[in-house]
Parts: sequence; structure tokens; C-alpha cells
Amino acid sequence: MSEANTFGQPVGDKVEIALPRPRPPREPMQGRTCALMPSVPDHAEALFAAYAEDRDGRNWTYLPNPAPRDAAEMRARLEEMAESDDPQFYTVLDGDGQPLGTASYLRINPEAASIEVGWISFSPRLQRTIMSTEAMALMMTRAFDELGYRRYEWKCDALNAPSRAAAERLGFTYEGTHRQATVVKGRNRDTAWFSILDQEWPRIKRGLTAWLDPGNFDEKGRQMTPLSDLFRR
Repeated sequence: MSEANTFGQPVGDKVEIALPRPRPPREPMQGRTCALMPSVPDHAEALFAAYAEDRDGRNWTYLPNPAPRDAAEMRARLEEMAESDDPQFYTVLDGDGQPLGTASYLRINPEAASIEVGWISFSPRLQRTIMSTEAMALMMTRAFDELGYRRYEWKCDALNAPSRAAAERLGFTYEGTHRQATVVKGRNRDTAWFSILDQEWPRIKRGLTAWLDPGNFDEKGRQMTPLSDLFRR
């Protein structure tokens, strides 16, 4: 039940944590199958090659930018990304140190302890892999466990079915759709909002940890128990 003030009006729960929370540090995040490193231009050629495996460019339909035309354009983008504070960009590296995609923290609001994950651009070799799930888990862990944020957001084009499915698979709760929220590439975009709250994080963390455990995969790397089942447990 909500509290009431001296006028008998309902008011929100008191926030007991110290605010503002720290901003995310520009430091690597290391996992078992992948690592996230602050984006740098030196990754341009390898990252362009990974993106180029998306032959028809369908992975860029819902992103503000089109696919990079060449390594030089990829380098120019990474130079801008390396200079940006919000969004704060990271490059996902596989176990051999090869860059396979990027993601960022954005809408960083230390005063409200709220942060968003976005600008997710994963190459075909990264999509639907253990690495992609672990990359998202690493970013959540930093936001909640290291920095003490209260709210973690995910937003996407409401027509982007794969992104919506990814958010729900990772434990995000759908909050609604902002109609005619913006214009992207000359087309209307309704934006679907998802979130994870700090009180939900322990359950989600347990599920992610169990799913990422090597014992959850057979000798061919196929999952034994889906993430959705682990969340329900």
C-alpha cells in the first residue's frame, strides 16, 4: 500500500538509496564467452567485416543508421562513438578478441538511478548466441550490482518483433507504446518501452546465471533449459 502525506494524499515510497548514483565507468566487462570493451576506432576493419556478413542489410532496418558502406565509414562512426558520453558505447568481443557488435548505455540519469541499454547492433555471428545473452547480462550486472541503479530500460521500434522478443526473453516487462514517438529514416516510429526494476533483478540474475552456466549446454552448444523456464523457477 502507498503511504499518505499529511493531507491524506497517496505518495510514492521513500527512496532509501543515496542519490545520485555513479555514472558508468569506461571500463571493460569480462564474461566467460565474451567481453565488452569501450568502443575504439581500431576495431573498424574487423567490425565492418562482421557486419558485412548481413548480406542484404536487414539487420539495419530499425536502426537510425544504415549499414556502413566500408571500413572507413565504420571507423568514422567508431570515432564518434569513442567520444560520446551518452550514449556510452561498447564493442562486444568474442573469446578470440574479435569484435562482433556494439551496444551502449544511454539516457543515463544518475539523479533518478535510471539507465537504458540501446543502440544494439549485433552482427550475424553474434545474434542468438550465448555471447549475445552474456553481453546483455554483463551490462545489467554493472548497472544494478556495481552502480546501484533502480531502473534499467529497453526501447525499440514497436514493429521490431525480434527486439521485442529479445527484451521479453531477457526478463524485461513491457510497459506500453509511445505512439508517433519519433521519425526514423523518414518513417513514423511508435516506440515500445520495457524495463527491469531493482527488486526484479535478483530473480532475473539467478535465471541468467543458471542459463549461462556451461552445464546448461550439450556438447554441440545447445541449451538444455530455456531461459524462460529458469525465470519461472
